[in-house]
Amino acid sequence: MPSDINPVSHPAPKPFMGTHFLLENDIAAELYHEHAALMPIIDYHCHLSPQDIAENRRFNNLTEIWLDGDHYKWRAMRTNGVAERFITGNATPWEKFEQWAATVPATMRNPLFHWTHLELRRYFGINSLLQPATARAIYEQANDVLARPDMTTQGILAKMNVEIVCTTDDPTDTLEAHRTFRGGAVQMLPAFRPDKAILIENQGFVPYIQQLGAVAGTTINNYPELLEVLYQRMDYFAESGCCLSDHGLEQLYAEPFTEAEANRIFSKRLGGQAISTQEAAVYQSAILYALGVAYAARGWTQQFHLGALRNNNTRLLQELGPDTGFDSMGDFSQARSLSRFLDHLDQKNELAQTVIYNLNPAQNEVFATMVGNFNDGSVPGKIQWGSAWWFLDQKDGMEKQMNTLSNMGLLARFVGMLTDSRSFMSFPRHEYFRRILCNLIGRDVQNGELPHDMELLGQMVRNICYYNAKNYFFKP
Repeated sequence: MPSDINPVSHPAPKPFMGTHFLLENDIAAELYHEHAALMPIIDYHCHLSPQDIAENRRFNNLTEIWLDGDHYKWRAMRTNGVAERFITGNATPWEKFEQWAATVPATMRNPLFHWTHLELRRYFGINSLLQPATARAIYEQANDVLARPDMTTQGILAKMNVEIVCTTDDPTDTLEAHRTFRGGAVQMLPAFRPDKAILIENQGFVPYIQQLGAVAGTTINNYPELLEVLYQRMDYFAESGCCLSDHGLEQLYAEPFTEAEANRIFSKRLGGQAISTQEAAVYQSAILYALGVAYAARGWTQQFHLGALRNNNTRLLQELGPDTGFDSMGDFSQARSLSRFLDHLDQKNELAQTVIYNLNPAQNEVFATMVGNFNDGSVPGKIQWGSAWWFLDQKDGMEKQMNTLSNMGLLARFVGMLTDSRSFMSFPRHEYFRRILCNLIGRDVQNGELPHDMELLGQMVRNICYYNAKNYFFKP
């Protein structure tokens, strides 16, 4: 090397996931550590088992609490060449964990790499990198921690500072777990998820309607009777504190309909006859509208998770069933039907508080601008564009969602993060979100784009992390 060329000087790298992880400057760090991190968690949409919470379940090992049911990890393991026996099959808990440990190094730059190590630190106090060389020690140390008296489901909720958790419950659910639950400082509330009564083309639709009728102590013979049963179940849910509904649909349905048409199509399907795609859309439009009116009458908030293309792998769907990691983003048309649906309800002032979530980031601006059409000043942020969801709940997806919301709406009125998870190990996702939020704001202050007013900024952060959701979903 010529003597007149000096080596380039680089600053020392920051520690991996140190105290200021994801926080690029002192302002971001202050916002996180002195404001965001202190706020309780309101997890207003998740898929945790109410029975596990009510019974204060204790997990037998790290695999049971961490890998069972987690299709994010399952997808990564399949991509890494792990055989299904070590994912959903009959391998031992240690063998499954060993394969996950071998996969983790390959997840670098995937959010799973960050989530994995956040979870090891926050639940078990383990700071080591998970990889084959450390797998056995981490597995044994975590299992020792899981044996402690406080590491039950209720103990975990308290440890993670969870104040309210809203599960996702079918209208046929008895809600026995919610009714018997006494969790001290933690509240567990149901959320009404009637998708099986809406998706009339599904193979199990007719048996489901029969089951729904049986739970209500009646037989459902026609569409008006179906609605009456659903309204009764909503009232039953309300008795257990329910104030939210949720729907997981490809898109909203807003075709012109009459109740007579909906009844004809429902009766035809109930009688075993095939219905057309257009008939299904008419029925689905009718029942979604009827439910929307009922939500508004009860003062509930309705949520719509839109855009997932589910169960793409037929062979593995038949082998493993749904919700096992074979869903993806869809490219469904959303704007026109979403506008029609919200407008139909709004015309008679029957539009409930609404949160809509999109799965395709190409439609961020569509969703962000749509909510502004139906905010009427009656409630701050009455119609919300929800947090980055599913494949988007990672650093890039969250930043894009919050930047778009800032540009086209009011970030200050955002109701913040949720886990949407089946795992009791997922609560550090709130920390991940909060760090990213604080860093966005801190960066703008550093650049002179926002005022360096920590009282103003701190209150905004506290609101997004906690108070907005508390005041929006659970009015005093």
